[in-house]
Order: sequence, then C-alpha cells, then structure tokens
Amino acid sequence: MSEIAIGKTSDGRTIALPLQMATKHALITGSTGMGKTVTLQRIAEEFSRAGVPVFAADVKGDMSGMAAKEPNEKAMLRCKGIGYPYRPRSFPVQFWDLFGTHGTPIRTSVQDMGAELMARMLGLNATQAGALAIAFKKSDDEKEWMLTLDDLRWTLDDMLDQREDVCKKYGNITAASITTIQRNIMALEAQGGAELFGEPPFNICDLMRVHSDGLDMGDITGIINLIHADKLMEAPKLYATFLLWLLTELFRVLPEAGDLDRPKMVFFFDEAHLLFRDAAPALVQQIERLVRLVRSKGVGVFMVTQSPMDIPDAVLAQLGTRIQHCLRAYTPKDQRMVRASANAFRQNKKIDIQAAITTLGIGEALVSVLDPEGIPTIVEKVMIIPPSAKIGPVDDIVRRTAITNSEMYAKYRYGLEDMASALNFKNRMRVARGLDSIVFTGNYQEGQYRSYVPNLDPPKGPPRKTRRFYLWQLFKWSSVLAGLYTAYAVYGSI
Repeated sequence: MSEIAIGKTSDGRTIALPLQMATKHALITGSTGMGKTVTLQRIAEEFSRAGVPVFAADVKGDMSGMAAKEPNEKAMLRCKGIGYPYRPRSFPVQFWDLFGTHGTPIRTSVQDMGAELMARMLGLNATQAGALAIAFKKSDDEKEWMLTLDDLRWTLDDMLDQREDVCKKYGNITAASITTIQRNIMALEAQGGAELFGEPPFNICDLMRVHSDGLDMGDITGIINLIHADKLMEAPKLYATFLLWLLTELFRVLPEAGDLDRPKMVFFFDEAHLLFRDAAPALVQQIERLVRLVRSKGVGVFMVTQSPMDIPDAVLAQLGTRIQHCLRAYTPKDQRMVRASANAFRQNKKIDIQAAITTLGIGEALVSVLDPEGIPTIVEKVMIIPPSAKIGPVDDIVRRTAITNSEMYAKYRYGLEDMASALNFKNRMRVARGLDSIVFTGNYQEGQYRSYVPNLDPPKGPPRKTRRFYLWQLFKWSSVLAGLYTAYAVYGSI
C-alpha cells in the first residue's frame, strides 16, 4: 500500500495522498456537521491499514467506533454509488484518558513539561512567565525538581519567603506575580490538571506501536491512539498544551529520519485553533518551527479546524495537503474566509472554487494533495470514501474490554505511592543530568530518623545559673555598696 485513498471524483478517479508525502503535513477544514470527523476517521484508518501508527484526539467520542466492526447501510450505499468496494472491519485502538476514566492515564512531571508550556497551560503573561522560569531554574540549581503541582506551589512559596536572595541571584520577581501563578495553579487543579502530573512517566514511544495478527508478518497495522477529550475540552488551554507537549516529546526523542517511503507516525490536531488562541508570538514561532522540523523525524501533522484563517500564516505555509469541506458564508467575515480558502488551492478551470466551497454537501470536499514529486495537484471536487469501521461511538463494553486487555493499561494503570514516586522521579532527573542515583535499600531501622535530626539537647556542664541567683547577687552587692557609702558619709564628716 503506497497511498491513502481519500475520495472519488464524479468521473470515477480516485484522489489519493502518496504515503511519502504524508510528512509534508495537511489541513482539514469545514463548518460543523459537514463531515470533517468522518474524513479524519477515514484517513486514520487508511494510515493504520498501511502500518503507520496514528494519534488523534477524540473530542466528541465518536471516533472510538474504529475499534468495532459494524456495517453501515449509508456507507455501503455511498461506496456503491462511487464505485468503491466496502469492506467493514475494525482496527487496533489504544484508548488514553488524561483522567484515567475512559482510557489508560498519561502522566508526566512539571519539570518535564517545562516553563514555557506550563506558562501557556496556566495562562500567564510575560512577567508571570518570567517568574515561573525562575522557579524552574531555581529548582534545577538546587536539585529539588518538581514532580506535581504541589511541588511547584512549594517552590513558589520558597521564592516568596526568600525573595530578596532570589532577586539578587536570578532577577526581580514580585509577590503579585507569584500569588497570581498560585491562583492559576488552583484553577488548573479545579479543571483536573493535577491528574497529568505523577509517576510512572509516559514514554512517548508507546504511541508508535504496531499490531500484527501473528500469521503474516506483512499484514501489520498501525495502532490508532485515541485520547478521550470530551472532558479535556472544558479546559481548552490544558488540551492544547497537552497535545503540543506530546508533539514536542516526539521531536525531542525521535532521531533524524530524512525522506521516508512512509511516515513513522501521523499526528491529528483536532480543534487546532485552540493551539493559537491567545498564544504569544514566541509560542506561535515555536509551533511553526516544531511543525517544520518534525517532518525530518518522520512525523506527519494533520490539523483539523473550521477555517484556514484559524491557523497563522507561518504554520499554514507548512501544510501541503488541503481538504476543504463546506463553509457557510452569511457575514462579510465569512465571505472573506471563503475567499481565503479558495485562494489556498491550485486552480482548476473546471471548478469555480469560491462557489463550490459554499455549496458542498455533507461528505463532499475539495481536495488538493502533493504528488510524488511534492507538487500540489489541481483542486478536485470529491466524494469522501466512507470509513470501514463503525461510524459513531463504540459501546462501553467494547471500550472497557479494549482498555483492560491492553498492555499499556498494565503499565500505566496505577500511580506510585508518594515515597516511591518521589524517589523514582528524583533518580530519573539525576540520571538525566549525569548524576548518580540515590539507592534506597528499604532496610529501615527503628529510630534511624534520629541520625538526620539536629541535636537540640542543652550542652552538659555546670548547672545553669537561674534568674533568682542573679537577683540575689544584685541585692547583695547593692547592700554592700550602700553600706560603704553610708560609712564614708558618716566618718568622712567627722
């Protein structure tokens, strides 16, 4: 399999994306309810069929149907109408959930998340982000790395108590900035953000697994990793920052791969506009640089949103393949959005692109892909090929079975206890910085803690003189002096 079949034109031609062009990234846009999610599911299934692992956020819960084989009458009729074979099947799906209720939990540490992404997650301004960066630098210098949000809070408390010394060493910080960060930490905890931080740490390579039936090693399918995001969408900055952290980890861990005949992994950013909402220019530059450079690691990025105008121009320029579903143009702003979308395509004389964008039906799209030479093809109006798996949410019993039977569930299901968690995390940080790990034998002896407690007993020696003793000495010598003075006054006058 060397290409991803996306749709068929009215004259029966199949429009497909060559696998080697998947790392040139793509954009899927369209109004709500016009078929973006089904298109995403179709493309994810095809990548899995080609042996490429996939990661996607399941925002509405309806992509979970890829784990079930359930024939769909509408999909069957559409395939018959466009002349494409319909073969229902299921795909290997790994369910993840930040909160651990609808999938295997994912955990990391505050230190690994980094100051910049934590500032984005907490919604800090430039001054507050600077104070947060000082907290990270201070914890690294003192080898007191931060695992959870509580650790971050304690580090900020120390900075507030030692503010004069911290200002001399790292730069000026204000009490107002620190209290604002602490207040935003509390708001993040209220949204469930504390569930992201803990042990054991998530290994990003666990997203890049493939599945084999064991009968034919050539019949390998990529595992589709779905992050359950319906609750996560209630905290948009947490959702966007979490996905950006995953992509950053992929870039950091994976070696350079160059041009491959197929990607190592495909990453879908659903609701991609949340990445850039209220984002500082520096963060937008970081995302643009990340999208541009992650291609050389063999990772393809598909951004899914309502309009190309949701994506900054610097990032939009990196997205080679375009799939445009219907856009509604009821306002002048919407009409400008349609014109911008039309201008992004390579023109086709047979299609009035601007008019077609507003008249596309459900499941129809304008598509332009990169050919094997990397040249954008002229835009074509296609009917999207239906997915092979179930369209819609999977049954709870199927989801629960897939979760509990997964080897990832056994690996990440339980968090470590506080003491073991702190020790594992500290050793991991020390090893990463070239330091020796701390060995804990576990042979605790009664009273062993006393060797770490300072000696507060008073020093041994002569009995300590009391206040009564000093008062008595004062009275005695005062009486002597008074007597001498009286004697001098009496006998001196004689």
